[in-house]
Formats: sequence, C-alpha cells, structure tokens
Amino acid sequence: MGSKNKLKRFKENETFQNVIQPQRQVLERDEFHLKGNWNKAYFKNDNPIILELGCGKGEYTIHLAHLYPEMNFVGIDIKGARFWRGAKTALEDKRTNVAFVRAQIELIDTLFDSQEVTEIWITFPDPQIKHKRTKHRLTNPHFLECYRRILTPDGIVHLKTDSEFLHGYTLGILNDKKYEICYSHHDIYNNPHAPKQAISVQTFYEKMFLEQNKPITYINFKFI
Repeated sequence: MGSKNKLKRFKENETFQNVIQPQRQVLERDEFHLKGNWNKAYFKNDNPIILELGCGKGEYTIHLAHLYPEMNFVGIDIKGARFWRGAKTALEDKRTNVAFVRAQIELIDTLFDSQEVTEIWITFPDPQIKHKRTKHRLTNPHFLECYRRILTPDGIVHLKTDSEFLHGYTLGILNDKKYEICYSHHDIYNNPHAPKQAISVQTFYEKMFLEQNKPITYINFKFI
C-alpha cells in the first residue's frame, strides 16, 4: 500500500465514529476511559463483547457482527490503515455493534476490565516461529493470562491459523490443568463437524492459503 493511501486512510479513521485510537501513554497509565464502560458508554446495551485480535481488514469482526447482531464486536490492531476497510464497511452498513481499536495487543488488559469480554478470536496471527520471538506469540502463557483477566469465567478463546507450528505450540501450552480444550482440529475444512462460526467466513489470507491447499487449523478453549 502506498504511503499516500495510508495517510488518507489514517485521516479518514480520525473521522470514523467507530474507530478508537487511545494514546499508548494513556493505556500504560491505565486511564483508558472505556475500560469497564464499553457496554454503557459505547455500545449503549448489555450485550456480550467479542474481540478479534490482530483483526487486519476486519473480515471476522464484520462477518460475525452480521451473523450475531445481539452481540458487540471489537476489532483490535495496531495497523489502522488495514482495519480502515472494516470500519468503513461497518459505517456503510449502519452496523452499530462494531468498533475498531488501534492499540498493541500486549496492552489489552488496559482496554478492558475484568470479566468484560465474552469471547476472543485470534485469526491468522504471525506464528513468530523463531525462538527469540516466543514472547510475541499471541498464545504464549503471558498473553493467555491477559486474556484470562478480561474474560468472563466461561469465556472462550478461538485460534484459527494456517501455521501447524502455532497450532502445535498452542496445544502444548494448553496441555495444562488450567485450560479446557473444547474443540481442536488440524484441518477444519475437511471435518464435517467443524463449528459453523469457524468456517462461515474466510479472510483474504485464508482464501489464499486454501487455494494453495494449506490446511487451516482451529482450536477453541476455556480457562478453568
């Protein structure tokens, strides 16, 4: 994407009512005004909140918001020029159960309060294969504890990836009495029992992976 297009999208994001761009310093001081107040101050309802982490263009956020209008959806990504597309689509569709936040995922528990979130979707994250990048894997124990803090007691985390490495790594982490794996499959498009919500939408990259005959893996799990 050219720099002119990026600048144009950044400026448009500033005018979108469904885009929230808190300053990092505010989050680090734990002073974000919507933390603990998303339902009351933003969505104006008591519906469950579902997150998509590293949402990219927001395909999952938008599609799930369409499927489940009785729920609220928040896409989170540091790359605002990417989620611009999802934010614009939500506005064009007059979809009021969608928001996008430009922030680092490691600060997620400064965006949401304890038990404020019902589900988390992690869709096609960078697997960070090199050992020195372990701390950046979105299913490492540190991130999982962040998710635990903001999820309701029965909250669910979904991981969908084309990376067999990340799928296996995550299963290894989840092999602990602190977690309950509700569903796991290494090739969900060749599994007749795959959950509908896991196969009813395909991201840009997912379609590309499927054209290359790469299996798509999926896990959902809870904290005990």
